[in-house]
Amino acid sequence: MTLDWLLDGLLAALVLAAAGWTLAAPAAFPATIGFVGLGLLLTLAWVRLGAPDVALTEAAIGAGATGVILLLAVVRLRGGEAEVAAAAPGRATRIAAGLLAGTVGLGLALAVLALPAPAPGLAAEAASRTAPLGLGNPVAAVLMAFRGLDTLLESVVLVFAVLAVWSMAPDRHWGGRPGPLLPRQDDGPLALLARLLPPLGLVIGIYVAWVGTDAPGGKFQGGTILAAMWLLAWMAGLVQPPSIADRRVRLMLAAGPLAFLLIGLAGFAIADGFLAYPPGLAKPLILVIEAAMTLSVAAALALLVAGPPERAA
Repeated sequence: MTLDWLLDGLLAALVLAAAGWTLAAPAAFPATIGFVGLGLLLTLAWVRLGAPDVALTEAAIGAGATGVILLLAVVRLRGGEAEVAAAAPGRATRIAAGLLAGTVGLGLALAVLALPAPAPGLAAEAASRTAPLGLGNPVAAVLMAFRGLDTLLESVVLVFAVLAVWSMAPDRHWGGRPGPLLPRQDDGPLALLARLLPPLGLVIGIYVAWVGTDAPGGKFQGGTILAAMWLLAWMAGLVQPPSIADRRVRLMLAAGPLAFLLIGLAGFAIADGFLAYPPGLAKPLILVIEAAMTLSVAAALALLVAGPPERAA
């Protein structure tokens, strides 16, 4: 017990230190590194709290995908430090924002500490109703059945986010390739990792997505890993982003939401209503949705990082 308290206390102190460093960092690059480090520490915190699904999401999306987007933003903003500094909020605004964030954080902490033990919830009732779905992972059961509409809308939001990024392209580049043409790396650690990691990451990403119905993992985590492997190869100059006019790219983006919506509408005919699954077919149908969503998540995240079209196809 003493060792557990010591470990948790050290982890909490490191989380606070990383958050403080991220906020107080003198420049954008160290702040971004601090943000990525904070995400990794939060991943460990979620593991300690017994939430491996949340931990995987934090590592893949919170620290991984978001960290890459911020790093690319920092690189693109180099040379425009004066404009960035002019747009930064003043000291009074930062202090006010810090006090507000501290007040909200303190209020949430007090609310959590005031909860009865055990805390009230619907976990037991939800678990008792997952048997007909045939899913071993209760998180997947909740996301795909009890909160199916929310999950469907989240998949649609990803597509609209990509469209919003594409809409920032100048008219002359519309239909072209996103992102800059990065030079090919033949030597150095980036070149080595870009050649060694993608085959392994491809297998891991597919595995994480496949086992999500029965174990921690799923479409968002697996799709993020697949996107990260493509981005690694792109940053090393080994591949180029496809043209946004490519029908295969658009099909990958729409595959997940489209499969989700079609199976949801089929529920009117084969089950009790929208997004309802018939007995005995729930798990196969959910696996079809998960497979299509994995492709869409991977394509959407990769294209979000690549940015708007910047050159002709």
